[in-house]
Amino acid sequence: CFRFPPGLAISNTIDIVRAIARDERPRKYLMMLGCSGWGDEQLESEILSNFWLTSDIDHDLVFDFEPEYRWREAMNRIGVDPGLICADSGTA
Repeated sequence: CFRFPPGLAISNTIDIVRAIARDERPRKYLMMLGCSGWGDEQLESEILSNFWLTSDIDHDLVFDFEPEYRWREAMNRIGVDPGLICADSGTA
């Protein structure tokens, strides 16, 4: 079971939106909207196959970096030079 570190949480309910509207919000928060989906165990399989770059959750990365710098900083923290990633694919 995945657990968020202290001080971070995710909500998918209207309660947090109402709390923000009443100014009863957390000190720092991000509001996001999106949709993604995977088949049964697809994401787990992709992670185990190293199709994803993963890292620990870092409070300051989430809240203290402007969105346009977050990705690059996350890559730097796991030791990946984004300049070495190729967007092209090929066949063998």
